[in-house]
Amino acid sequence: MALTREQIAGIAYLARLDLTPGEAPVYQESLSRILDFVGQLARVDTASVAPMAHPLAGLAQRLRADQVTETDHHEQYQANAPTVAAGLYLVPKVIE
Repeated sequence: MALTREQIAGIAYLARLDLTPGEAPVYQESLSRILDFVGQLARVDTASVAPMAHPLAGLAQRLRADQVTETDHHEQYQANAPTVAAGLYLVPKVIE
């Protein structure tokens, strides 16, 4: 699917891109190739392909043990803060 310069300008506007006249043809060609590839993927017959829950049937992902590896240091960190209350960092109000 070949995109026109107007379509590229519309896409650039939506994406808030300020394309120079030299960049527009590059984006036009690149996006057109991407859309052509997506079109090729859409034409592939996948009716006989079963959906997969996991790429390797019968195997499960190994997970690490769910255990605490670090201790809580928040009091130590908050000791350096200028103002703390109820375990929260207090900052000056910046909105009137």
